[in-house]
Amino acid sequence: MRRLAALFLLLTVLAGCNSSDAPPSANFVAGGQDRFEKTLARERGKPIVVNKWASWCGPCRLEFPFFRDQAKKRKGEVVFIGVNSNDNRGDAEEFLKEEPVPYKHFEDPKLEIAAVFNAVQAFPSTAFYDSKGELAFVHQGGYASEDALAEDIDRYAR
Repeated sequence: MRRLAALFLLLTVLAGCNSSDAPPSANFVAGGQDRFEKTLARERGKPIVVNKWASWCGPCRLEFPFFRDQAKKRKGEVVFIGVNSNDNRGDAEEFLKEEPVPYKHFEDPKLEIAAVFNAVQAFPSTAFYDSKGELAFVHQGGYASEDALAEDIDRYAR
């Protein structure tokens, strides 16, 4: 009986673990929604592009090279932030090894960060904040080309 109780306790503890309990990583910023909002406030004065993605999302995978290239081209001018939503850390880390980008990501397993910029429904979604910190536009769905992404950055992230 004691062994059964110990096993039940162990399973209960393990079931309570999720990706937000994972240790910090080189790719992810700890702190959830609160830290995300503080990051937006800290970066006020520069336009910000926030890309919500998941490793299981085909369109997210297709557009990732566009974000990598635009982040490199606009370094110092535009802040890029990734939000990995409704995903698990292991798959997300593996994807980021395959498709590295020069910016950090927030984990968003419950879509709480995505809700901040009205992007809960569609994968991927991209939010554009102007240099005053105001949400200017949210693009629902993937970008078909880097040129289309660049046009929206020029139009909304100013």
